[in-house]
Amino acid sequence: MSAALNLRGWTLRDSDGNRYRFNDVRIGGRATIRIHTGSGRDSRTDLFQGKRDHVWDNRADTATLRDDRNRTVDTEFWGRHHY
Repeated sequence: MSAALNLRGWTLRDSDGNRYRFNDVRIGGRATIRIHTGSGRDSRTDLFQGKRDHVWDNRADTATLRDDRNRTVDTEFWGRHHY
């Protein structure tokens, strides 16, 4: 996508149902934002969920990005089992 986009209301979920909801976050076209499980200070390139425990399973998991209308925008699988 080449145009900037506001991710307000978008969600990122794992296969266990853990959900991160984006607030008023703008991302530029072809830009990258990293979502971290732990605590930290949000910036233009890094957002933090503020959780104490790990969310993502290193061996196998699924990340699903949904827009503000709950439509799947992208899904990423890793590991031996696809959820």
